[in-house]
Amino acid sequence: MAYSEDHIALAAEYALGTLDAGERVQVEAMMVLDTEFTAIVRSWEYRLGALNQMVGSIEPRPIVWENIKAAIGHAAVQQAPLVLPEAPQRPAAAPDVAPAVVQAPPAAVPSNVVELSSRAARRWRNVASFATALAAALVAMLVVQVYQPELLPNALRPKPRIQTVEVKTPAPSPVPSAQYVALLQRDGGSPAFILTVDAATKNFTVRKVGADAEPGKSFELWLISDRLPAPRSLGVIGGSDFTARPALADFDPGTINAATFAVTVEQAGGSPDGKPHSAPIFTGKLIETVPAVAAPR
Repeated sequence: MAYSEDHIALAAEYALGTLDAGERVQVEAMMVLDTEFTAIVRSWEYRLGALNQMVGSIEPRPIVWENIKAAIGHAAVQQAPLVLPEAPQRPAAAPDVAPAVVQAPPAAVPSNVVELSSRAARRWRNVASFATALAAALVAMLVVQVYQPELLPNALRPKPRIQTVEVKTPAPSPVPSAQYVALLQRDGGSPAFILTVDAATKNFTVRKVGADAEPGKSFELWLISDRLPAPRSLGVIGGSDFTARPALADFDPGTINAATFAVTVEQAGGSPDGKPHSAPIFTGKLIETVPAVAAPR
C-alpha cells in the first residue's frame, strides 16, 4: 500500500510521543488494521531509539518539579460562574411590542483545507527537525567510535578486530647424544662385527664385517656383566649386513658401558632357552667415539 506524507509523519510523531490523545488513538487503530503501517511505526521507533541509547539519564533540578506543581495548581483553579441579570418585568399596561431580535454574527469557521495544511506543515517541520537531530547524532556517534569508543554504551562500541598471525619458528636442532662402539673380534684379530650403541635411545646396530655363519647355524649376541647372574641374549644377528635392535632398553647405562658383548654360534634361529650353548667366539667392549653435547640453555 502506498502511504501519503501525512501517514508517514503520523508514524514518526507517534514514535516520538508528540501526538495528542485523539491522534494516538487514530494511529493505534490503524496499526491494528494495517500491518504495513505498523511496520512503518516500528521502523521509526528503531531509528529514534538509537538516540535514547546515546543519552544518559539526567536528574532534573528541584525547581523543575516545583514549576510543574505550580502550573498544575494554577490550571485546576475554577473560574467563578458568570451570572447574568434577570430581564425586567414588562408592565401590564404596556402595549405588546415585539422585541427586536439581534442575531450575533456567525463565528468564523476555519477552512478544512487550511487546517489540514497547517497540521501537515507542523508535522513535517517536527519530522525534519528530528531527522536533522538524528543525522547529527549519528555523525557524533561515528566520531566518538573512532576517537573515544569507551564513552559509548557496550552495545554501540565497535567490536575489536582480532587478527591471528601464525609465526613459524624453526625446530631446534637435535642435540647429539653420545655414541659407543665395540669391535667384536677373536683374540685380537680382525673384527668380525662392529657394534654401535646410541646412549640416548639405547638402540644398537650390529655391522657384519668378516664373519659368515655356518649352514644351519646362527650368530647370537650376548651381554655379559658381573651385575647380572647370567649372560643376557640380545637376539640373533641377521643375515644382512646391518642388524638394528632396541634390546638394550632394559639395562642401565652403567651396566651397558661396563659390559662385555659376545657372539656365540647357536642353532638356527638362536638359543631355544635363552642360554648360550657354545663358548663366545667374538668379544669386545664399548668405547666412546662421540661425546655427549650439553643442551644449550
